[in-house]
Amino acid sequence: MKRVGPFVLERRLAPSRAAVIGVSVLAVLAALLVMAIIFWGYGVSPWHAYATIAKSTLGSRYGLMEILRRTIPLLLCGVGLVIAFRSQFWNIGAEGQLLAGAVAATGVALYSGIPAPWLLPTMFVVGFLAGAVWGIIPAFLKVKLRVNDVITTLMMNYIMIYIVEWLIHGPWKGPTMRGFAYTDTFPKAAWLPTLPLSRVHWPTLVIGLVAAVLAAFILARTRLGYEIRVVGESPDAARYAGINFLRVSLWVMILSGGLAGLAGVGEVGGIHHKLLSPVQVSVGYGYTAIIVAWLARGSPIAAIMTAALFGLIFAAGDVIKVALRMPFQVTGVFNGLILFFLIGVELLMYWRVRLAPKGERWTGKAGSSES
Repeated sequence: MKRVGPFVLERRLAPSRAAVIGVSVLAVLAALLVMAIIFWGYGVSPWHAYATIAKSTLGSRYGLMEILRRTIPLLLCGVGLVIAFRSQFWNIGAEGQLLAGAVAATGVALYSGIPAPWLLPTMFVVGFLAGAVWGIIPAFLKVKLRVNDVITTLMMNYIMIYIVEWLIHGPWKGPTMRGFAYTDTFPKAAWLPTLPLSRVHWPTLVIGLVAAVLAAFILARTRLGYEIRVVGESPDAARYAGINFLRVSLWVMILSGGLAGLAGVGEVGGIHHKLLSPVQVSVGYGYTAIIVAWLARGSPIAAIMTAALFGLIFAAGDVIKVALRMPFQVTGVFNGLILFFLIGVELLMYWRVRLAPKGERWTGKAGSSES
């Protein structure tokens, strides 16, 4: 127990589900409050802003389809990051792994010559493998050379960004390119089917939902999942139990990077039908998926809901830009605020705060006591 001013902090042995949900909801509400101040600073009534966003997203079929479209890459990347974070592998490279999958799918679609019935399945397989390879490299560096995984995964994002830029300005440059760089358009056989009157590529959505369920099963019911949990919760216990850190790390990043690679396949095969600039293929999905995974609190099933939440935020960005005449980048501010408050209120998950008994309250002296 700790005494801080007029408050007493009591350690929770294990945060309850109610505490986890309550703290997460509190962080989102705090971000909404600060966003209201930002709207007001732009001269836009917060009530009008939130009402316009709700009407244009949740209140229309087109808006709901846009939320769903944005949810797909966030779900795939988010589920993969949940797996990585459960093993304390801090994969900040989902953005690069997504782009690796997009590059691999583009190569198959434009240059493989694979017949139509097998073209889309091959794109998915190769996209998964490309994202996995881009994830295996930092896993190997971490385990064998003790290189910081945050730094390697982050830096590899930029390597892949420059690879994409080189490809679309160089060997894969489309002959009809005007303005922004891009490749040739994919043949129709390489276009993912979408839901009617929408851009929701449903095969990738199904893969994302199945991946969330399978990831939950793997973590809870398989030997690999047990090893991932032990490595993440107590590395010393994992060493004592003889768990192979390299094998676990490689599997973690195969799954995490591979799922991000599938998100890249969905973006180029289902939305753009060509490879474009990295900022057009992904508007920061890989980075936002970090918050998706963090908010999911280690649960792949919960990642479905948190991905939908951030899908709503991305869809709201279009409304903010068009209807409210504010920069689309405001969505990045909103994402950052949610992460900031999630980290800021983390204390409340592990400590119960209450007022000290009347006779023991703060008398004006600075500092804290612990008992």
